Parts: sequence; C-alpha cells; structure tokens
Amino acid sequence: MAPNAVVVGGGLAGISAAIMLADQGVAVTLLEARRRLGGRAGSFEDARTGEVLDNCQHVTMAACRVYVELLERLGVADQLAWGTRQTWIEPGGRRSTLRPLPLPGPAAFAPSMVTARFLSFKDKASIARAARLAGRTDRTSLGDLSFLDWLDGTRPTDRAIVRFWDPLIVSACNLAPERVSAEVGLHVVQGAMLGGASEAAIGVPTGPLSDLYEPVAGILEAAGGAVELGARVNAIEPRLVRCADGGEFHGDAVVCALDPAAANRLVSVDGQPPYPGVGFSPILGVHIRYDRPVLDVPHAVLVEGGVQWVFSKAADPNLVHAVVSAADAWVGLGKDEIVRRTVEEIEAYLPRARGAAVEWARPVLERRATFAATAEFQRQRPGAGLFADQGCVLAGDATSTGWPATMEGAVRSGRGAAAVVWLELRSSATGTDNGRRPGPD
Repeated sequence: MAPNAVVVGGGLAGISAAIMLADQGVAVTLLEARRRLGGRAGSFEDARTGEVLDNCQHVTMAACRVYVELLERLGVADQLAWGTRQTWIEPGGRRSTLRPLPLPGPAAFAPSMVTARFLSFKDKASIARAARLAGRTDRTSLGDLSFLDWLDGTRPTDRAIVRFWDPLIVSACNLAPERVSAEVGLHVVQGAMLGGASEAAIGVPTGPLSDLYEPVAGILEAAGGAVELGARVNAIEPRLVRCADGGEFHGDAVVCALDPAAANRLVSVDGQPPYPGVGFSPILGVHIRYDRPVLDVPHAVLVEGGVQWVFSKAADPNLVHAVVSAADAWVGLGKDEIVRRTVEEIEAYLPRARGAAVEWARPVLERRATFAATAEFQRQRPGAGLFADQGCVLAGDATSTGWPATMEGAVRSGRGAAAVVWLELRSSATGTDNGRRPGPD
C-alpha cells in the first residue's frame, strides 16, 4: 500500500513539499485554510470589482532556480514574462535604465551604471567599491551586524544609500538596511548584483498568481491525494491533523508548512516555539485602474519614493500595481488616505498619470507579509526538515534555508522537508532505522 502524508499549509512551501512527495508516489493531502492556494503569494477575488487580484506583486529572478523548477513541474513556467531592463524613475519623470550585459560578475551592470543619471560619480564609485567587497565577504561570518553596519564599512555616500541601497534591500528583504541581517542583505547583493547577466533576469507573472497553482490538485489526485481548501487546522499530533470543523486527517507523515506565528501556536521543538522571537514586516500593494495606460514599461523603481516599485499588468495596460515594502509607516492609514498618497506619488513620477482618471483602486495590506530577517532572528531560524515535538516536519521560508523571505526560500524549504519525510517513509517501509523518529504512535 502506498504511503500517505498530510501537508498543513498551501503556500509555496507546502505546495513544494506536496508535489515532491507526490512525485515519489506518496498520497498527499494538502490542507489550506484559505479558499485559494498560494498563501501570502496568492490571489483573491475582489468583491467590488470582480477582479482576481494578487495579495501583492511577486517577482522572481533567474537565480531562483528551484522556484522556476517548481513552475516547470506544474507546467506553468511559460506564464512568466522575463526581462533584464530595470527602469529607475526620479521625481519629475527622468529615467535611467540598468541592464546587465553578458559579462562576468559585477562587470555585467558596470556599463549601464556608468550612464545612470540618478546617481553621481561619487555614488557610483561607492557602489562599485561595496560590490567588490561583497564579492570577497563570507556573509555567514557577520554575526550581529546589520546590512547597514556592513555597508558603512565600505564608505558609501549618503545619496547612494538613499537612492540605490535602500530600494534594493527593502524590496528584496522587506526590511530597512539598518534592521536586516548583514547575512541576508549580502545574499541579495551577491545573487542579484554579482551573479552576472544570466542570474539577473526578472520574471513577472503574466496573470494572477493563483493561476500558477491550478495544476497542483490534479498532480496530487493522480498520486491518490487531494487538496482541501477552507481547512483550518487547530491541532497537530503524531500522524494526525485535526481541523476546526471537526475533520481529521491521518498520515504516515505530517509536514507543518504554516507561517511562523501559526506554527508557534500549534507545534513546539524541545518544548519551545520553533520560531522564537520572530517578528514580522508588512507589505502594502495598491491596485489602481486608470482610464488610460500610465506606465509604458513592465515595471519601474521610483527613486526615493515611498512607493518603491510600480508594475504595469500585462493583461490590462490600464492597471498599475504599486508596492510599498517595509510598510510600517502606512499601517495606520485608512484606505482612502493610502490611495490618495499612492496616486499623488505616481503622478509625481509618471507624467502620463497626470490628468488620468482613477476608475477604481484597491489597497491590500499584509501586516505579516514576511518574517523580519534581523540578525537576532537569523541566529534562531530552525532548519527546514526539523522534527517538532508533535512528530511533524517543519517547512516554510522562515526556516534556515540561507535565503531571505522569498518564494525561492519557501520552495527550497518545502523540498528539504519532503526529502526528510521521504527518507522516513522509506526507512519505515524497509524496517530500517535512520536514527530519527517522527514521533510516538
């Protein structure tokens, strides 16, 4: 009889674990409390407009190979639009384009950095100096340093910090440079800036994020499993998951792929929460539909903006998605004020938006969008595949994957947890003892 498993949490970590196990012949039941898969990287149907909107715009890079491999397995990799141009727009509308050339390492961006108008010569020299030092730095040895602590040692200009490093680090890590761990921040620099042109391409979904997950149910069902939506879990026990509606799901193995706050409520490791001291950082996404196109590139960085990025939606050129990462300053604002500020800022950067009418706008605030990747929490991140006291295996982007709070980190954690589960299931089937046990019977 084929083994079976229960995966709790239908975000990218849970999807990744479920698909990997199903491909090994395991019958997987994937439980998700929401009505759609994807978790924080998912979509919802807006009741007022009837539009399917993403919680927030998510993008990937060519360096995120494991995430792209998952999309290939799902058969949806063609739903990413790839590009190498990064458009940086200053107040008033002046533009600079950063585009990597087929050169090794940091040299790939050097020619376009030279011509970038939003930075002075001193700014560019300080960025180049930091990039060279980043290439020689072992990021795992930086201990309690924040990224800004490390950056200060490279003698950056104030303007380079505000106009270049802030948007890069805040957008990638959802935390300001003075708060984010130096290890995490340097992971971004070493991957995005130093990996060469082949690593720097940006992939943007051409439709709602939820479209990417439609094949999941079919793959699990073909292996004897299922997707259960609206299944809110309130207890995890060895080989058993209980839901708030009284439903129970039994499995030879259980993966807990919940966000850190939910995992802390349901499971423990050696009697302690698996994510001790975890904090969170919010992201604000604002969907705005104008009566005409206002952005003529797929996406752009707003230099020194409260809004860091704006995206033009491929399916509707009149629809713009504005993204505010590390959005603590926006949390207390009402929806009308959020929309007003966002529209005013877009008009300050995009001349085409001036005079364009807003047909509708929908702000979406994720208060716990990502874990806060501080140096303190970086030291405490549990390993993907770690066994909890309840006999389940941990997965999630907040496990110690070596990555920031990203889709790539989530997928890697899911694969790591699935590998541990598969090893356990094989050991049980053959009667061997690998020295690890999922919990008591």
